[in-house]
Amino acid sequence: MNRIDRLYALVEELRAAGARGRTAPQLARHFEVSVRTIERDLSALGQAGVPLATKQGRTGGYTLDRSMSLPPLNFTPREAAAVAVALSGSEHVLFRRDARSALQKIVAAMPERALEEARRTAGKVRLIVQPVADPDAEVAETVWQAVRDNLVLRIHYVDVGSVETEREVEPHQIVMGPNGSYLTAWCHLRGEDRVFRMDRITRAERIPSVGRPHRAASEPVVDGYETKLPAAALGFEKLTGNTDIGLSRAPATVGASRRPAG
Repeated sequence: MNRIDRLYALVEELRAAGARGRTAPQLARHFEVSVRTIERDLSALGQAGVPLATKQGRTGGYTLDRSMSLPPLNFTPREAAAVAVALSGSEHVLFRRDARSALQKIVAAMPERALEEARRTAGKVRLIVQPVADPDAEVAETVWQAVRDNLVLRIHYVDVGSVETEREVEPHQIVMGPNGSYLTAWCHLRGEDRVFRMDRITRAERIPSVGRPHRAASEPVVDGYETKLPAAALGFEKLTGNTDIGLSRAPATVGASRRPAG
């Protein structure tokens, strides 16, 4: 996790802790850095205007001003079970830790009685496990940062024929599916949009200095599968009864735009 991401995560961790707060050693263990690093980060947040407070004594620590805290979210047992089922399916290396952290925040905010009912509900559900090759965690994080920050990537890629090539690509999206995860990108080597299996990218390096022209990216179709946009679930105006919510394009038009791999 880079420092900018950690600073945002620190605020969210203190927000979730509420009045209890967190000590510097607790935060250091959580983020797997030194106490000194955490103290520097907290100092930076304070200088940036984040309203931090400290509590003295044996149970003291850092807290976030209540004006920066959300009121408690009251999940019903069924809602909590639904979130647990959804997050249990989010095992991709990029979001595994975040999914676990999100679920812990929900559990911490629920009354014990409602939590027990949610556990009983979730205990009646099973997910089919379909083993797929995980990409290298460091490579996946580098790829994700390039997608997020709109940067050019230099990758070493091994295709289905075991031939390795070095390419510069302009990332569009990360695609997650039943057969693994993929990067869709404009490939300078091939001069067109391509789909790269993440577990076949052996090395990845961001190239911040390279200017990236604006290219209109078509919605990806990978291995013949339609794609969904998770961001649709965050738009309240789109939360309707339509079961097709989040589809990137109509089923009748999806198959025609399949991209070549590699």
